[in-house]
Amino acid sequence: MFKLAFRNIFRNRLRTALTLAAIITGVAAIIISGGFVEDVFVQLREATIHSRIGHVQIMRRGYIEYGRREPSRYMIAQPKVVVDAVQPIPHVQAVMTRVNFSGLANNGRADLPIIGEGVEPGKEARLGTATTIVAGRLLREADAFGAVIGEGVAAALHLRPGSFVTLMVNTPEGALNTLEYEVVGVFRTFSRDYDDRAVRIPLSAAQELLFTKSVHSAVVLLDDTAATDAVTAAIRARLEPLGYVVKPWYELADFYQKTEALYRRQFGALQSIILVMLVLSVASTINMVVYERTGEFGTLLAMGLRRRQIFKLVLLENALLGLLGSLLGVVVGGALAGLISGIGIPMPPPPGSNVGYTATIRLVPWVLVVAALTGALAAVAAAVLPARRASRLPVVDALRHNI
Repeated sequence: MFKLAFRNIFRNRLRTALTLAAIITGVAAIIISGGFVEDVFVQLREATIHSRIGHVQIMRRGYIEYGRREPSRYMIAQPKVVVDAVQPIPHVQAVMTRVNFSGLANNGRADLPIIGEGVEPGKEARLGTATTIVAGRLLREADAFGAVIGEGVAAALHLRPGSFVTLMVNTPEGALNTLEYEVVGVFRTFSRDYDDRAVRIPLSAAQELLFTKSVHSAVVLLDDTAATDAVTAAIRARLEPLGYVVKPWYELADFYQKTEALYRRQFGALQSIILVMLVLSVASTINMVVYERTGEFGTLLAMGLRRRQIFKLVLLENALLGLLGSLLGVVVGGALAGLISGIGIPMPPPPGSNVGYTATIRLVPWVLVVAALTGALAAVAAAVLPARRASRLPVVDALRHNI
């Protein structure tokens, strides 16, 4: 029966070609759309991680819930203990500590509310590969009283590299302290809201500004994002008993989570539409083939072939068509993905961002499998009703089609 089914699909080559073209088009469309969505996820994920968040963050328990109201109560008093515990874990490239503060930035003429960070310049340079310096340069270890500011802060206070800005903050003890810093650079990250308020200064300068030796968080940079969950589990085993909270990047990136959920639903809807279109287009061809072969099916029934064998024959023919079309669709989709990726797709900045990017089509194994299964299942599903009708033909009426 397999041999007979294989020979039957090439009896009418034009109709077979049309059916294969429909399946190939559908499979290739799923590969390209799925690869585009996966590329969006990867680029958004890496931009989120390497703009500011890092792969894993470590904080004192309660800092996330209550740190905005009383940040001084939830500081890490011994940051070296945390760094020494995390650094030996496999895949960890760097562990950097930060101090967060809020206050006012003054250029001598106007004030602007800011959110500030005291950072370790050398380590932050390794993390911030998605941060663009639009003027000046990055912070250096030698910049004892240097500052880099977000693009929005620079525009609001009319600052540029070489300008001086005064930061005014409340210390943990409640006193008011001010220090002057020289702007050495203006940066742009993935988040426009952050750029509109962000000021970064060296960690030592931030600790002097706040009169503290403690830090608010430790940020972990990994050599592979895929290792995030394993490293998070290892850090939690070491530090959670000591009163720390360990958060992977995706729990801190609310925008990424919502964007991923939206795109997953859109891709699911697109798959459903393609599946329906495939079933309808293939079913139309199969119905015509079954009608033209009514006499043939009558002859087979008259020769003693069972009705369920007729049903299996039609299903097998279309299953072979579906498998062949899916295989060719994967090849065509992969070739188109490579061609499109070589050219690139210029994309506008996502909502809340100033940074555009160039999209590509990623060949992800699970997308290829889903696309191939969709093409094969569509061909089989489209054949069920025509095959049932062919198997139930009255023998006498079917034989009249041979006259």
